[in-house]
Amino acid sequence: MDITIIGGGYVGLTTAVAFASLGNNVRIIDVDEEKVRKINDGIAPIYEEGLQEMMNENMHRIKATSSYDEIDDVVFICVGTPSMPDGSINLDYVMKAVDMVSDRMESGLIIIKSTVFPGTTERLLYPMVEKKGKDISMAMNPEFLREGVALHDFLYPDRIVIGVMDERGEKVLKELYSPIDAPVLVTTPTTAEMIKYASNALLATKISFANEVGNLSKMLGIDVYEVMKGVTMDHRISPYFLNAGAGFGGSCFPKDLRALREGAKKMGYEMRIVNAVLEVNERQPLKMIELLEKYVEARGSSIAVLGLAFKANTDDIRESRSIPLIRELLKKGANVKAYDPMAMDNMKKIFPEIEYCNSVDDALKDADACLIMTDWNEFKNIDFSGMKRKIVIEGRRILENKEGIIYEGICW
Repeated sequence: MDITIIGGGYVGLTTAVAFASLGNNVRIIDVDEEKVRKINDGIAPIYEEGLQEMMNENMHRIKATSSYDEIDDVVFICVGTPSMPDGSINLDYVMKAVDMVSDRMESGLIIIKSTVFPGTTERLLYPMVEKKGKDISMAMNPEFLREGVALHDFLYPDRIVIGVMDERGEKVLKELYSPIDAPVLVTTPTTAEMIKYASNALLATKISFANEVGNLSKMLGIDVYEVMKGVTMDHRISPYFLNAGAGFGGSCFPKDLRALREGAKKMGYEMRIVNAVLEVNERQPLKMIELLEKYVEARGSSIAVLGLAFKANTDDIRESRSIPLIRELLKKGANVKAYDPMAMDNMKKIFPEIEYCNSVDDALKDADACLIMTDWNEFKNIDFSGMKRKIVIEGRRILENKEGIIYEGICW
């Protein structure tokens, strides 16, 4: 098929490259001229495992532009849905994209892949299109991609959810996904939207639950990982997302949970569990500083922060737990030295005042303490000999070499 993708970010570009690899011709529309130029030059503007290689193999099927002059009959909307100041969802980019696309289409299918509050496609977006009197259908096709392994998740998913309003939407989407061996669940758009939110909310709940148990386990002097090993031996409880640590970040969980909470509140319903999950997550990284100050006062100390991306194998810092950690360290008067193999350029936009180092060794040189915030493989075995005081607080349970240091895990 000939497909247009609106938005060339993490979701849009992954979707475009994956569909191109399945034999489709893909047009990416993005307002960022620099991003458009890079894509047309065959350069991935984001880091995602395998993305550059798959782009190289399929550039003859991929074109990027900032113009809406040409629109195919099948359009995926993959633009951002950021949080408003109150936590509710900002639909401005989605509404503008749908409006621009539907102005230029006479017939076809618009598929919402951006994460939107349940009911948005059927009750807000479709009426916008319907009043134009054109032969345009709409559908919802949520993404369940983990950054770092997004291409794998797209091509080998646990399930494909398509929320459709008519037979045309179902036929087109089933045909598009036919090369992928995965169960297909056909629902209404609103149900598909809720599946996305419910999935993210449940995964985030597991993380905050593990952190609550971990915080108490630490007070009791026991290992939360051993606790969870025993818990997940129950066949009803999956072990995934029950690793205690510094909390969750990224472009999805915090934003989507806030949007779910605020959207429900506007409907007169309070989501108490979701609210508690967010509260636990906000407090969690600051416990790293509580542990640090058992050994050294933050003010005037040189603190090495290893890991700025919200998780390993990505350069994405959105909602990274390093952000509130660094902000609090600076507030307390610490001198922060930071290192991350991928995400330093992005973090410089938020904290230009801290020192960014070229390696782990540079960050640790003469440091009073080290805080490990991201589970990069290169952090497993670190030489701490260059530190002034060998105090190491870990938020991700990755460190293997703990000899000769004062070591604390955030909740173990």
